Amino acid sequence: MLNVKSGLLSLILFISMSALAQNRVLVFSKTAGFRHSSIDVAKITIQKLGSQNGFYVDTTEDAKVFTENNLKKYSAVVFLSSTGDVLNDYQQAAFERYIQAGGGYMGIHAATDCEYHWPWYGKLSGAYFKSHPSQQMAKLIVHDRTHISTTHLPAVWERFDEWYNFKKAPGTEVNVLISIDEKSYEGGSNGDSHPMAWYHEYDGGRAFYTELGHTDESFAEPMYLKHILGGIQYAMGKNVKLDYSKVKSMLVPDEDRFSKTNIAGGGVFDEPTEMAILPNFDIIIVERKGEILLYSNTTKKVTQLAKIDLYYKSTDKGANAEEGLMGVTADPDFANNNYIYLYYATKDTAANRLSRFTFKDGKLDLASEKKILDVASMRDICCHTGGSLAFGPEGSLYLSTGDNTTPFNQSNSTHELEGYGPIDNRAGFEQYDGRRGSGNTNDLRGKVLRIKVDPDASYSIPEGNLFKPGTPKTRPEIYAMGTRNPYRISVDKKTGFLYWGDVGPDAGQESPNVKGSRGYDELNQARKAGNFGYPFFIGNNFPYRNFNYETGEIGDYFDPKKPINNSKNNTGLTDLPPVSSPFIWYPYAASPDFPEVGTGGRNAMAGPVYHSEFYPKETRYPDYYNDKLLFYEWIRGWMKMVTMDEEGNYQKMEPFMEHTTFNSAIDIEVGPDGRFYVLEYGSGWFSKNADAALSRIDYNGGNRAPKTKLTVNRVSGSVPFTIKANGIGTKDADNDPLTYAWYFGKQALKASASNKATFTFTTPGEYAVYFIAKDSKGASTKSEVIKVFAGNELPVVDVKIEADNNFYLPGVPVSYKVNVKDKEDGSTTSGGIDPKSIYVKVDYVSGPDNAQVVGHQQVTALMEGRNLAAILDCKVCHKENDRSVGPAYKLVAERYENDPKAHAYLSNKIIKGGSGVWSENAMSAHPDIKKEDLNLIVNWILSLNKKEAATLPSKGQVTATSKEMGRDNMMQITATYTDKGAKGIKPLTSVSVAMMKSPIVGVESKTDAEGIDVNEDDGNHFAILNDESGWLKFDNLNLKDVNALELAYDIDASPDKGYRISWYVDDIKGTKIGEVFMGHDVSSKTSEIIVPLKNLPSKPTSLFLKIEKADPGETQKFALLSMKFMTGK
Repeated sequence: MLNVKSGLLSLILFISMSALAQNRVLVFSKTAGFRHSSIDVAKITIQKLGSQNGFYVDTTEDAKVFTENNLKKYSAVVFLSSTGDVLNDYQQAAFERYIQAGGGYMGIHAATDCEYHWPWYGKLSGAYFKSHPSQQMAKLIVHDRTHISTTHLPAVWERFDEWYNFKKAPGTEVNVLISIDEKSYEGGSNGDSHPMAWYHEYDGGRAFYTELGHTDESFAEPMYLKHILGGIQYAMGKNVKLDYSKVKSMLVPDEDRFSKTNIAGGGVFDEPTEMAILPNFDIIIVERKGEILLYSNTTKKVTQLAKIDLYYKSTDKGANAEEGLMGVTADPDFANNNYIYLYYATKDTAANRLSRFTFKDGKLDLASEKKILDVASMRDICCHTGGSLAFGPEGSLYLSTGDNTTPFNQSNSTHELEGYGPIDNRAGFEQYDGRRGSGNTNDLRGKVLRIKVDPDASYSIPEGNLFKPGTPKTRPEIYAMGTRNPYRISVDKKTGFLYWGDVGPDAGQESPNVKGSRGYDELNQARKAGNFGYPFFIGNNFPYRNFNYETGEIGDYFDPKKPINNSKNNTGLTDLPPVSSPFIWYPYAASPDFPEVGTGGRNAMAGPVYHSEFYPKETRYPDYYNDKLLFYEWIRGWMKMVTMDEEGNYQKMEPFMEHTTFNSAIDIEVGPDGRFYVLEYGSGWFSKNADAALSRIDYNGGNRAPKTKLTVNRVSGSVPFTIKANGIGTKDADNDPLTYAWYFGKQALKASASNKATFTFTTPGEYAVYFIAKDSKGASTKSEVIKVFAGNELPVVDVKIEADNNFYLPGVPVSYKVNVKDKEDGSTTSGGIDPKSIYVKVDYVSGPDNAQVVGHQQVTALMEGRNLAAILDCKVCHKENDRSVGPAYKLVAERYENDPKAHAYLSNKIIKGGSGVWSENAMSAHPDIKKEDLNLIVNWILSLNKKEAATLPSKGQVTATSKEMGRDNMMQITATYTDKGAKGIKPLTSVSVAMMKSPIVGVESKTDAEGIDVNEDDGNHFAILNDESGWLKFDNLNLKDVNALELAYDIDASPDKGYRISWYVDDIKGTKIGEVFMGHDVSSKTSEIIVPLKNLPSKPTSLFLKIEKADPGETQKFALLSMKFMTGK
């Protein structure tokens, strides 16, 4: 009976618990920024708290666990001092849904130094970290002693910790449990209300945060442990099963569901600029040089509709004109009126013209042109045209215009622009004054215009433009002024908000004492008409200075609240409207505000705001993208989707098709089917690019084909030649079972479920190995093809350097030797190796990441060409230097040396054969020769009349000079050998590389660090201590015979107390090999100090550089730059 009761009780418990979530907590401690040493001890401590209090604890630093299925296992997720951007957009969406389903969050200490660019997370955690003073004692005020996390605490809690200041202290949106008394310590900046622990319900879930917990000692302190235990228990709540029916956030669609489909390209386009997608899916594309093209959705071909005779090329050879045919759009009522609009540079007048044309029955009638508006333009200068056209939902036509201002330095001028805001108003320098256009209320350049086009092609001014008609010294067409080059615009079909990418100026550095801000690109949003500041402001309204280019006098910063245009070239108002704020801004360098955009060249472009309800369900994109803005970059090549709140405020951006290549997308529009159409300019400026194209982005919401991965254990060998192939990395995103059909040359194996196959080749030759993976729904994918060579073993090449350590020094010879072994040819030891087939070269490269087979690709290809000619029947009639039945290859090279058609002619001759060029003897045809082999042979023949690339001997010495001693440079000795091949088997090449390090090791080459930040400024790297002590680790250093190092550093003034710097090998607590104290005697005028070293190991080791403050109160920043190892030889 007892057993029955026990079993019944267990069943009841099981049934009751099935309604609950698992009693489990996930502790997440991934760091992408500063890493706290307390994390490791904290994880162990929280696990003990769990075992003592009835809940399981899983710990991880792998963000991949943030999936919906995995998060369902947890009652709460603890962010344990996570820093930086730790979750991608897929993981963020999964976590948002977890909280909305009723999950719990707890943040400890640095959890507020995390995910700054994810506003939802900031609201969940309650605040974002701003700064902190040094660690010290302080008084904590406990406001609520009834909460589970504070019931045990005194009203005033004094403790030692690191105390955060927040960018904005939380207010009434959270329930404050503990605050800090800023009078009790130094360095507080949030004032009288400075919360340090709080809780609240947010977006369907529970959130608890405590700032406490920087130190290792915190996690052995009983009162603190009860505090965080209470926080965890609050976050876990009642442990009720998550309810995903309540979630609002949508999962991010998998990237592999999107594909880029080429519609037209392959040399069809010559500088395409903009397109208009018509209701029947025909697409009009315009090109800068004046061509108007039509892509027919019926024929799938591109044809010319017309060509406008226009201005597109400057008569000044020093100026690249950007004008031409710049913009096109179709009338919203095109289906009925057949109107299209073009914006182009007229040839007969110095103006850019907006005109309307009729396109009907597949024909564009240039005679139907109706002139609407001219924008005056200065000719034969560069740059900035704008030229994008778009209609708003209310039927207004928007036109962007560039500032028509030269951004480069003036000729014959003492003072130059240098890439800053162009405000040179001297006589004769008008083209360098952006205030005559962008900043001029009475000029249409550097603007976005908005007009209402009437049926007769006249126009009226819509309500709400920046200046009312009749306002003196203004143009009523202006909607947005103060733009530089608003190259691509879009208008939200629902809200009417205008978006444009503004290509900014080139200055890469701040010039606060002379010119002002560095350059930025902007993505702007105009909810109403406004002044966007250029050329007085850039970026987030960062001001320029009123610099006088006549005298060099440095003026005050311009004021965004009261901008004044006092240029002599200004024909408009002097007092300008206040400056509106930009939406997104970023420089060439990394952006602290929008790090997602990356670094490099800039050309911001505004795509459409996507609204799925306007498009058919069969072809539109998932609702996840609803109301998101497409933001793309012409130079950097990426696309981003920007999320906004209901008012249109920026929330975050995320990658879109991150791993797909787009060749300078110059226009992206949404078609009637709800899919993005991409016009790609191509990879070269002012040229007809082979990679210019028209593409469409398709979404596959159904079954996905497998993704294949093929590997083989070897690619060459003597016959019988057995290889083992596998497709172990092959995956099906929908988890369908797969079958594999294997192909080894022409031999096909029966399809099976095995992703492995073994095959033996018995006949010499070159064979293609691949497989086709097919899922259970019929979708299949062919793997890559790997070529294998039966009957020829890959040669073995080895470069050996004879040295005691791995540093090279100026003037000290480095001895090397190349050994080659080839099963068929022989070896350098026993003979049989042709010295001409060995190529040896030394290069000096910057850092190991740049180390490669520099300069060998071309030489190796020529060797392959020579050896291919030797194994074909060519050798019967031709020799390299001597005449045979046919001419010597060198004579052929001489005859065709300057003939641009030589390669094509010789290729055709080899394929077809013939006679009569050199003699009556007929040359054999080679119709089956492979194209790649043919190219190699012809390239080798033509190279014989060119100076051969110098090769080093296979045994010798190289000596570096002082100029090769660059920071983190590498000496790279590379040897290549191409074997002789055999009949029917192409030659094979092997490469070997040996490397030595420069004795100058920069801090950026560290492999690990703690307590030290390595930063970069304009290409210069330096390390700064961010705690009281820290270390850098450098791996794989052979310090044999090293007896000292020269430490390069930078400091503004002598230290208050000093720094102690020491070096250890193998471990931070290993053998100390050197130490130096940098105290009051250190001067900012010196930047190097020599440190003796001792007790160095004779084998490669890890080197630890440790730096520590002599006193926690040290205020002078000390920057480490590099170490130069010295041997004393």
